[in-house]
Order: sequence, then C-alpha cells, then structure tokens
Amino acid sequence: MPRNKYPEETVRKILDASLQLFLEKGYEQTTVLDIVNNLGGLTRGAFYHHFKSKEEVLEALSEQLFQEDNPFEVVQREAGLNGLEKIRMVMQFSVKETANEDRISLAKMALPLLSNPYFLAQHLKSNLEMSRMFVPLIEEGMADGSIRSGNAKLLAELLMLTFNFWMVPSVFPTDELVFEDKSMLIKEIFDSLGLPVMDESFLGKGEAFANLLGVPPCSDIS
Repeated sequence: MPRNKYPEETVRKILDASLQLFLEKGYEQTTVLDIVNNLGGLTRGAFYHHFKSKEEVLEALSEQLFQEDNPFEVVQREAGLNGLEKIRMVMQFSVKETANEDRISLAKMALPLLSNPYFLAQHLKSNLEMSRMFVPLIEEGMADGSIRSGNAKLLAELLMLTFNFWMVPSVFPTDELVFEDKSMLIKEIFDSLGLPVMDESFLGKGEAFANLLGVPPCSDIS
C-alpha cells in the first residue's frame, strides 16, 4: 500500500465527514463504518491510521472548532476591557448570539457522554488546560484591581471545576431548580473570593447556559 503523501488532507476529510454525520445522526448513532463510507474512497485502514476510535475523532473535532473560534484570543483583541471583564466575556462566549453553531452543537452532544470514563478523563484534561488559559486573565485582573489579589492558579482551577463539572447534569444530577440554586451559590462563592464572574449579564443568560449543559426540567433529585 503506497504511503499517504497528504496526511493532513486525509485527517481533514475524516473530521469533515465525521462532523457532518455527528450533527445529522448524532454521535451515538454514527459508526466508524458510516464515517468511512463518507470519505470518498478512503479505506477503513486510512481512518485507523490517524484515529484509534470514534472517541478520538470527537476529541479532535472539539479541539479544532475551539481553536477556530478561540475565546481567549478574541478577548485579547478587545481594547479597554479589564481582566475581570475579559473573563466574563470568555465565560459567556458559548451562549452569545454569534457563537459557532457547530461547536455549540458538538459541545451539547459531548456533555451527556461524561458518564463514560474515557470522556470524563478527556474532559478533565481539557479543563485543566483551559484553567491555565484563565490564569493570565486572572493575574491581569489582580494587577488592574478588578479582581482581589490571591492565587490565580487555584482560582482558575476552581472556576473550571464548578462550571464544567459541578454544573453538568451527566456528572452531578441537576434539574432546573437545582441548577438555579447552584448558580446562586457559585455566585456567592466567587463574589466572596473577589472574582465576581457572575454579573447581571451572565445571570441573564442562565437559561441559555442551562440549555447548553443539557439541564433537564425539574424532577425529584435526592
């Protein structure tokens, strides 16, 4: 079998076909064979040369879409914002009107999969990486006075753990009522820590945030 001279092109075809199938059929309903059948003549061997599994494809797609619309890069181009305002902007990025629809759809599709140990481990890894991106913004806020001085690394990690784990229904069972209570508690916690990320604008997008996380209607959660 001849060596593939254009591996980047093959990866792009796999990711493009997978994204279309995931959005049309859903992740769970899409098989590796479905993806291969939409690669325009490429074989199953070509798929497995680049990806070990469908899970790796979803991970690569999520990373690709994030980098194409990286909120941390966007906020650095916003003149006149202090550190706290940049953090608020990053946190609202996924629920704003101009957000990348494919990225949001993929995120909504992936969150229920966190009951799977593989996805939970990958989610933890990506959130640790993202917490490192928050550190310079928190330090900037501490320097300009919009955030109280403290340990920027620990605050960034706590931010990720509360919003991207504790609030996610597939990790910690949550309905609309519990979600609202959690939101107010998180606001109190971060306000007391001098990092008031949940302003009126953020709270006003609570329904959109809950929808993104896949929060179910009220139920008897014990």
